[in-house]
Amino acid sequence: MLTPRVPVQRVASGSPFESRYGFSRAVRAGDRVIVAGTAPIRPDGSVDPDAAAQARRCFEIIGAALAEAGASFADVVRTRMFVTDAAHADAIGAVHGEVFGDVRPAATMVVVAALLDPRWVVEIEAEAVLTP
Repeated sequence: MLTPRVPVQRVASGSPFESRYGFSRAVRAGDRVIVAGTAPIRPDGSVDPDAAAQARRCFEIIGAALAEAGASFADVVRTRMFVTDAAHADAIGAVHGEVFGDVRPAATMVVVAALLDPRWVVEIEAEAVLTP
């Protein structure tokens, strides 16, 4: 097993994929918090078919992971949104705007052929930097 050079805090969200695929929902290393691709899954396994609702659910999970790592949406400097259809861009982008307001992180939205579960229309990543 490798030993990191800086203290690392790993955050779990309870996703069954975390242990199965060997990843953490978020990792804090020093002043950086990286949140993995986050899908719109509800605790009962359901997924709302609405694109905006899916984006809101992704941000709920991301927000909880950031908080556990000592960060908030105000600390986010970059997001990546993977969408399965460009027709969802405005709905997902509007939710992004609601969440980040004046924070305005660098953001990328990419249309992909598919996500892991065909019910998902969006998956979102975030990166934060903590300042002293």
